[in-house]
Amino acid sequence: MVKNTERFTDTFYYDLELTTKFLRLFSVEFFKKLNTKLSQDEYVTIETILCNAGICQRDLAKIILKDRANTGKILNVLEEKGYITRFVDMKNNRLVRKMGVTEKGKEVYDDVTEKLKIAINKIMEDEKHKKLIISDEEIEHVRAVLRKFRENLKQLVDIQI
Repeated sequence: MVKNTERFTDTFYYDLELTTKFLRLFSVEFFKKLNTKLSQDEYVTIETILCNAGICQRDLAKIILKDRANTGKILNVLEEKGYITRFVDMKNNRLVRKMGVTEKGKEVYDDVTEKLKIAINKIMEDEKHKKLIISDEEIEHVRAVLRKFRENLKQLVDIQI
């Protein structure tokens, strides 16, 4: 049973939304400070292409939760920077444009990933006592709860990408 609350600001949803907003602000600041000319969306896009070699734009858009137009804009910028390449391939007997990450893109991705790991570790650590503020078990529990929450949301929300 869900705990009855009188105020919206006392709900799990509000806590999740507030945390998401703080993470987004952190991310914007973090990527600005890196000076790599790579945004969070571009980073996630490169990572997704790396993990899904030869992915097409439609499938990429679904994974990064962007519509196809915004995905196309991100891809155009990444291609102009020389971080990705696009090529034509067959999928279900149709020609589709797929993507791959260039060596330059991989180097930028690796550099940002290292810096991001350090920053995330700082978030997860009590600076004064130099110890983790959240255990691995707690992290796994939160992830499991978020997966359940997301699965229920998927049934209620129709995401058109």
